[in-house]
Amino acid sequence: MRQIDFGQVANSYACAREDIPVTLMDSLYLRNIFFEGKKVADIGSGTGVLTRKVALRKADVIGIEPSKEMLEQAKAFNLTKNFTIPYQLGSAEDTGLKDSQFDIVTVIRAWHWFDRPKAIQEMKRILKAKGTLIVIDSGFLSGTPAVEKTLAVLAKYVEGGLLPAGSKAESQMRMNGFPVEWFAEWQTNGFELRDFYKLNYTVNFTKQEWIERMESISWLAGIDVNVRKAALEELASSIPNQESFVIPHECNVCILRIGE
Repeated sequence: MRQIDFGQVANSYACAREDIPVTLMDSLYLRNIFFEGKKVADIGSGTGVLTRKVALRKADVIGIEPSKEMLEQAKAFNLTKNFTIPYQLGSAEDTGLKDSQFDIVTVIRAWHWFDRPKAIQEMKRILKAKGTLIVIDSGFLSGTPAVEKTLAVLAKYVEGGLLPAGSKAESQMRMNGFPVEWFAEWQTNGFELRDFYKLNYTVNFTKQEWIERMESISWLAGIDVNVRKAALEELASSIPNQESFVIPHECNVCILRIGE
């Protein structure tokens, strides 16, 4: 599996990746996931989009991220949005966190980039007994004119085609976007599936915001900077200058708990 250096597009990622549903945190609350007073590790935290939402729920949360550039963006948000969230350089396979310290581990839009066998063992190591692992993925859906035009343009520039991101490309079958292999891996390693559900929502983008969103995705983050620039220039000339684009999205949430 080819790794992507999202640090190359950290600025665009910070501008354009706040697009998770406003209903996400309430949906977790309704399923008895209470963050207040809990110790939480957000792994693959990126620019801190989920980390900040967890902090607003009064959790004692830390963000772990392997990209220095993404960490700098997250720390900048601390200043501009008045947070004091600690962020630490580390990976899902080697977080640098202490054993059995966390009530909850969260992962959003990142599990498919992990070395999963090593990441699962690391999650088990840092979680307390009966700790909770929440794996979340979200993204835009195809079908609208803006998305279809975008995909047609990007396909010309991405060698090998627009494949699913990370290890998703290796799976032959998925449920709500999650490779079925993941569920077997979690179960084999002692994680019980407690819930698995979908949230549908829409996000409004200006043309510039949509272009920044595209710059931040793995298809473009992983290609030569000049090719990426050419793709974005063609995209800018191909989609209309309308006031905003309403783009359907889907968020899938998997709640797991270490078995007794």
